[in-house]
Amino acid sequence: MTVDSALRSPMMHSPSTKDVKALRFIEEMTRNVDFVQKKVIREILRRNSETEYLKRFGLKGFTDRKAFKTKVPVVTYDDLKPEIQRIANGDRSMILSSHPITEFLTSSGTSAGERKLMPTIEEDMDRRQLLYSLLMPVMNLYVPGLDKGKALYFFCLTQGLYLHTSVQLCHIGHQKRRR
Repeated sequence: MTVDSALRSPMMHSPSTKDVKALRFIEEMTRNVDFVQKKVIREILRRNSETEYLKRFGLKGFTDRKAFKTKVPVVTYDDLKPEIQRIANGDRSMILSSHPITEFLTSSGTSAGERKLMPTIEEDMDRRQLLYSLLMPVMNLYVPGLDKGKALYFFCLTQGLYLHTSVQLCHIGHQKRRR
C-alpha cells in the first residue's frame, strides 16, 4: 500500500505533513525489500569478514551472499552462547563483529525462563532511534490526535542496567551519548 493509497483508506486518517516523509521512507523500504536486504547483507559481510566467527567457516574474505549461504550454517542462540559469553566477560577481540560491542540488549527471559544477551554496536542505537521515529507516523494513521497528546515512558535504573520499557540495556564502559 502506498502512502497515497493509505490516504484514501477508510480505516486510516490523513497523515500530517511531518509524518508523510517517514511513511514514504517505509513505503520505499518495503517496496524494494529484496534490493534493500541484499544491500544490507552485503554490507554486514563486508564489514565483518575478518571476524573470528566468519573466519571459522573458511570464507577466506569472500563476502558474497552465495558463499555465506553455502558455508555458514543456520544457528541458534545456544550455538553462539560461548562467543557471546566471551564478549560479556570482557573479550574485546573481533569475535562476532568488527566493531566494538558497546552494550547488550537482554530478552525478557520468556524462552526457557532465561534471559538472552544480544551484543550490539554503537550504530545500533541509531537504528533503534530510526525505528522509534517511524512508529508514531504509522500509529498516527490509525489513532486520531495521538500526536497531540502526552507520552509517559517508564525507566528503571539499576547499577549496570538501563531498563527502557521492556528492553534492558547492559552498557559496557562509557556511554558516549544518551537519548
